[in-house]
Amino acid sequence: MSSLKHTGDQLKTLMGAVKDAVFPLYSDVQTEDALGSIRKALESLTDARVAEEFLKGLPEIKRLVNTDVDAIARIDPAVTDRKEIVFCYPAVTAMLHYRSAHLLHGLGVEIIPRMLTEHAHSVTGIDIHPATRIGEFFAIDHGTGIVIGETAVIGNNVTLYQGVTLGARKFSYDSEGRPRNIPRHPILEDGVTVYSNASILGRVTIGAGSVIGGNVWLTHSVPPGSRVMQGKTQESFSDGAGI
Repeated sequence: MSSLKHTGDQLKTLMGAVKDAVFPLYSDVQTEDALGSIRKALESLTDARVAEEFLKGLPEIKRLVNTDVDAIARIDPAVTDRKEIVFCYPAVTAMLHYRSAHLLHGLGVEIIPRMLTEHAHSVTGIDIHPATRIGEFFAIDHGTGIVIGETAVIGNNVTLYQGVTLGARKFSYDSEGRPRNIPRHPILEDGVTVYSNASILGRVTIGAGSVIGGNVWLTHSVPPGSRVMQGKTQESFSDGAGI
């Protein structure tokens, strides 16, 4: 890898160009120029193969991030228009970095994906591991303090509020005492909403359409349609009311 300063400069160039390509309506850079900058940055950071494969995957990143913007617009009455979300909401920065990092991680690129998501973490307070699997229409409201672990799986139309942790409950160790990298983070099925400062820990499944209340500590699976608040769990909750 090149020097730390050079790498940082190239990553800044890369993500600026990705944002221009994903949101061309709000950019004064031509899309062809943005694609050229992406290719050049990735060839400098990795190699021509990775650059080519990333560009092939860029339309899907664009589609997914725009669904994330739509999801935020759908849940937040403070939104005036999409441009406000793109320019002002930390979730967009976090998801743009995560979805780019996730693609690079899938291409076998080392270090760079973590650098991308950790940069987003430092500027937004939203910590998403690049290996996490997140579906479309993913909404983060406020976002500060959100932590999503490496093996978490998140379905479509999921909403998280600030301070949510999707973490591991415990680790298992190999014969040499090192933690084993096995699935250890939650699965959130489609349509789940998790309110502020809730912690969901371990390889548990939160069934589709469930609502997890604020400040809940949850270490077991719940079926679809559940409503979980502090001190109690009401299953088969299906009337769509919020908390």
